Amino acid sequence: MPEILVNNFELTSFKKEEKGEILYLFLKEIYSIPEEFRSSKISSKGFFPEITVQDFPIRGHRVYLHITRRRWLNEDTGKVVYRDWKLVKDGTRITDEFASFLKEIGRF
Repeated sequence: MPEILVNNFELTSFKKEEKGEILYLFLKEIYSIPEEFRSSKISSKGFFPEITVQDFPIRGHRVYLHITRRRWLNEDTGKVVYRDWKLVKDGTRITDEFASFLKEIGRF
Protein backbone atom coordinates (compact mmCIF):
# COMPACT_ATOMS: atom_id res chain seq x y z
CA MET A 1 0.00 0.00 0.00
CA PRO A 2 1.16 3.56 -0.55
CA GLU A 3 3.21 4.88 2.38
CA ILE A 4 0.86 7.85 2.90
CA LEU A 5 -1.98 5.40 3.61
CA VAL A 6 0.03 3.18 5.93
CA ASN A 7 1.17 6.16 8.03
CA ASN A 8 -2.08 8.15 8.17
CA PHE A 9 -4.99 5.73 7.84
CA GLU A 10 -6.26 2.71 9.71
CA LEU A 11 -7.67 -0.37 8.05
CA THR A 12 -11.21 -0.62 9.41
CA SER A 13 -12.38 -3.65 7.41
CA PHE A 14 -11.91 -5.61 4.23
CA LYS A 15 -14.04 -7.70 1.92
CA LYS A 16 -13.12 -10.31 -0.66
CA GLU A 17 -15.50 -10.76 -3.57
CA GLU A 18 -17.17 -14.15 -3.64
CA LYS A 19 -15.31 -15.22 -6.78
CA GLY A 20 -12.08 -14.21 -5.08
CA GLU A 21 -10.88 -11.87 -7.82
CA ILE A 22 -11.38 -8.51 -6.09
CA LEU A 23 -10.24 -7.30 -2.68
CA TYR A 24 -11.85 -4.24 -1.07
CA LEU A 25 -9.94 -2.45 1.71
CA PHE A 26 -11.71 0.15 3.85
CA LEU A 27 -9.47 2.85 5.33
CA LYS A 28 -10.28 5.76 7.64
CA GLU A 29 -7.97 8.70 8.35
CA ILE A 30 -6.59 8.56 11.89
CA TYR A 31 -7.33 11.29 14.45
CA SER A 32 -4.18 13.39 14.18
CA ILE A 33 -4.32 17.19 13.79
CA PRO A 34 -2.58 18.22 10.56
CA GLU A 35 0.87 19.69 11.20
CA GLU A 36 0.07 22.79 9.14
CA PHE A 37 -2.86 23.67 11.45
CA ARG A 38 -1.31 22.94 14.88
CA SER A 39 -0.95 26.66 15.69
CA SER A 40 -4.74 27.18 15.37
CA LYS A 41 -7.63 25.85 17.43
CA ILE A 42 -8.81 22.84 15.41
CA SER A 43 -11.56 20.33 16.11
CA SER A 44 -12.60 17.22 14.21
CA LYS A 45 -15.92 17.64 12.40
CA GLY A 46 -16.53 14.23 10.93
CA PHE A 47 -15.54 12.88 7.56
CA PHE A 48 -15.81 13.61 3.87
CA PRO A 49 -17.76 11.12 1.73
CA GLU A 50 -15.83 7.93 0.99
CA ILE A 51 -13.86 7.75 -2.26
CA THR A 52 -12.87 4.56 -4.06
CA VAL A 53 -9.60 4.20 -5.97
CA GLN A 54 -7.86 1.27 -7.59
CA ASP A 55 -4.41 0.29 -6.32
CA PHE A 56 -1.72 -2.27 -7.19
CA PRO A 57 -3.00 -5.83 -7.58
CA ILE A 58 -2.16 -8.19 -4.71
CA ARG A 59 -1.42 -11.79 -5.67
CA GLY A 60 -3.63 -11.63 -8.75
CA HIS A 61 -6.50 -9.83 -7.00
CA ARG A 62 -7.68 -6.42 -8.15
CA VAL A 63 -7.56 -4.05 -5.18
CA TYR A 64 -9.95 -1.21 -4.47
CA LEU A 65 -9.28 1.18 -1.61
CA HIS A 66 -12.33 2.76 0.02
CA ILE A 67 -10.86 5.86 1.68
CA THR A 68 -12.60 8.09 4.21
CA ARG A 69 -10.82 11.36 4.94
CA ARG A 70 -11.29 13.41 8.11
CA ARG A 71 -12.33 17.07 8.05
CA TRP A 72 -11.47 19.65 10.68
CA LEU A 73 -12.97 22.97 11.73
CA ASN A 74 -10.56 25.84 12.26
CA GLU A 75 -12.35 27.52 15.14
CA ASP A 76 -10.29 30.72 14.71
CA THR A 77 -11.54 31.28 11.14
CA GLY A 78 -14.75 29.17 11.08
CA LYS A 79 -13.51 27.36 7.93
CA VAL A 80 -13.32 23.64 7.26
CA VAL A 81 -9.72 22.52 6.73
CA TYR A 82 -8.18 19.20 5.73
CA ARG A 83 -4.91 17.63 4.73
CA ASP A 84 -4.06 17.92 1.05
CA TRP A 85 -3.59 14.25 0.18
CA LYS A 86 -2.45 13.42 -3.32
CA LEU A 87 -4.11 9.99 -3.24
CA VAL A 88 -5.59 9.95 -6.73
CA LYS A 89 -3.75 10.67 -9.96
CA ASP A 90 -5.44 13.60 -11.74
CA GLY A 91 -7.99 12.42 -14.29
CA THR A 92 -8.03 8.83 -13.00
CA ARG A 93 -9.51 6.71 -10.21
CA ILE A 94 -6.21 4.95 -9.41
CA THR A 95 -3.54 5.85 -6.84
CA ASP A 96 -0.72 8.13 -7.93
CA GLU A 97 1.87 5.41 -7.29
CA PHE A 98 -0.07 2.86 -9.36
CA ALA A 99 -0.41 5.36 -12.23
CA SER A 100 3.35 6.03 -12.14
CA PHE A 101 4.04 2.29 -12.20
CA LEU A 102 1.73 1.75 -15.19
CA LYS A 103 3.28 4.69 -17.02
CA GLU A 104 6.76 3.30 -16.39
CA ILE A 105 5.89 -0.08 -17.93
CA GLY A 106 4.08 1.61 -20.84
CA ARG A 107 0.51 0.60 -19.96
CA PHE A 108 -0.89 4.03 -19.06
